Amino acid sequence: MSSEGTYHHGDLRRAILTAALDVIATDGPAALSLRDLARRAGVSHAAPAHHFKDRTGLLTAIATEGYGLFADALAAAPDLQERGVRYVRFATEHPAHFQVMFQPDLYRTDAPDLLAAKARATEALTEGIAGLPASGRGEDPRLAGVAAWSLAHGFATLLLSGNLTGPTGEQHPEEVFRALTELLFVPASTVDE
Repeated sequence: MSSEGTYHHGDLRRAILTAALDVIATDGPAALSLRDLARRAGVSHAAPAHHFKDRTGLLTAIATEGYGLFADALAAAPDLQERGVRYVRFATEHPAHFQVMFQPDLYRTDAPDLLAAKARATEALTEGIAGLPASGRGEDPRLAGVAAWSLAHGFATLLLSGNLTGPTGEQHPEEVFRALTELLFVPASTVDE
């Protein structure tokens, strides 16, 4: 195992996660193979299984890491609009995590670390809704949360799949998202004027 580009020392778990994220970003989660990742790292085919047990375990680790990074990104935003911007930014900066996180059939949805990371992300989104004036939340704040999530997730998904290159032109995606939220969520007092 001394050929160039093989794994020699350090954090094998991180090296496998990084290689997996590269594969997912390029070819999607379906292309992921523990045997291929072991070959890329220059280790035995059993080495990845030592850290992740199986492909599902690896994808669970990716989703868990993704939700943790996502929660951190959302929590740092001052309001709901900026949480949406952070949502879009997270998707563009972590496309492989984003792909896996929102495909629960790929991973173990009951993994304790995953549940904790998802709860943190949900709490950060919920805090954004709670910060809206009562008129902006409507009668059911959960529906306001679904609306905000749908807008941010839909925009991020369209952006990652290349479907917004024409409509957004040369504008930065975060600025386009801000403009969309302002267009769709104009305060009622300015509409009546």
